[in-house]
Amino acid sequence: MNDTKNRYDVVVIGGGLGGMTCANKLATNGHRVLLLESHIKLGGLATWFDRKGGHVFDVSLHGFPVGMKKTCRKYWSKEIADSIVQLKGIRFDNPQFSLETTFDVLDFKRILNEKFGISKETVEDFFKTVRDMNFFDDQSMTTRELFAKFFPGRDDVVRLLMEPITYANGSTLDDPAITYGIVFSNFMDKGVFTFRGGTDTLIEKMQDILIANGVTIKLKHLVEKVIIEDGKVTGIIANGETFKCDAVVSNANIISTINKFAGAENFTDDFMKNVNDTRLNNSSCQVYMGIRKGEKIDYIGDLLFTSVADKFDSTMLLSKDITSRTFSIYYPEIRPGSDMYSIVASTNANYDDWAHLTDEEYKRDKEHLIETTLTALEKYVPGVRDKIDYIEAATPKTFKRYTHHLKGSSFGTKFEGLKVSMELSNQVGGLFHTGSVGIIMSGWLGAANYGVIVSNNVDKYLRS
Repeated sequence: MNDTKNRYDVVVIGGGLGGMTCANKLATNGHRVLLLESHIKLGGLATWFDRKGGHVFDVSLHGFPVGMKKTCRKYWSKEIADSIVQLKGIRFDNPQFSLETTFDVLDFKRILNEKFGISKETVEDFFKTVRDMNFFDDQSMTTRELFAKFFPGRDDVVRLLMEPITYANGSTLDDPAITYGIVFSNFMDKGVFTFRGGTDTLIEKMQDILIANGVTIKLKHLVEKVIIEDGKVTGIIANGETFKCDAVVSNANIISTINKFAGAENFTDDFMKNVNDTRLNNSSCQVYMGIRKGEKIDYIGDLLFTSVADKFDSTMLLSKDITSRTFSIYYPEIRPGSDMYSIVASTNANYDDWAHLTDEEYKRDKEHLIETTLTALEKYVPGVRDKIDYIEAATPKTFKRYTHHLKGSSFGTKFEGLKVSMELSNQVGGLFHTGSVGIIMSGWLGAANYGVIVSNNVDKYLRS
């Protein structure tokens, strides 16, 4: 997008929200920054695509805590922050309960007390406990044990509290309780928010700010290797071209960063044991449905968590035999000036369920995914098939193709990946990582904030 030089202070690999925010912060601190992205546009999983009929589809579930407003105002622009608006209607519909909520702390406390019969004292104690959680707490308690302590035998309460967070970051009942509590508390502040104007508008605004702050951006540049000499970063190779630098920030998967870009030989055996023990998080499937121009759909909520499963089960949420879906409904007001509607259905998924199919099997199973999604949606939007003029599906293979994430992981790695990510520069001088690790740093807000944290560490390293 602009001319490159032979040397930079820092090269950022990958233009997801973590990489973009890190690059922007470093540039405003006076460093010469090169941002390399293998795709044709920035954004990572915060992305979109256009299709015939005037449709613009946003990829991924675009719901994040109110803290995104503060982060964008401080590290991007007031204009971006002011375009972040609250979703008013979050619906749950399953065999155990059906309700609508604003998904903020006051409404959730009311629902737990009035609808589920949980005493006010227990509710207050639970919210205080999760609100006080932080990264330095004891990590031995699991989320399952947390719920058993406050709501023993209440599968319905567990479903209400857990299901949306699992969709947001892939967490399970057996992950450390802090990985649930920190994320849940963020959402429970003021509710769920999204960006009015569409992801394309957001990323274009961020891109303009990056360029204005002096960041050099090169798209369609696939990094092949990080050059390490005498235990320190000295450059990178991308598209066969070498760029000298004093530091590298990888916004790629942490395991790829170490094994593919840097090379395991540059790390200690103890560190590599932690790397090899780091588990990938799950992937996703999505179905994108465009409503024909001129057609309308009645309000059914902004986010709809729907399931036919008897109770919450994180394993079932990943199953190819889908029982639970989240529908994101994009009304015209989400894209001011547009009179178009679209609906995106999301499910968590296992990469291996899709990766080894024949071409014929893959096509058949994608068609089945679309058909069953339409059937599920018809319960809430009768006659929706007649209003849709474009539809397509994405699978874990799709996410792997466009993001290069190992096994198409939507949320990076499990919790143990955060420690590996944070200690990377202690192993190789000038090598840093930002991205979805450890569930806490997943999602739009987590990715952006981790980009800020890492930029501060890089700044200290460069100035030293």
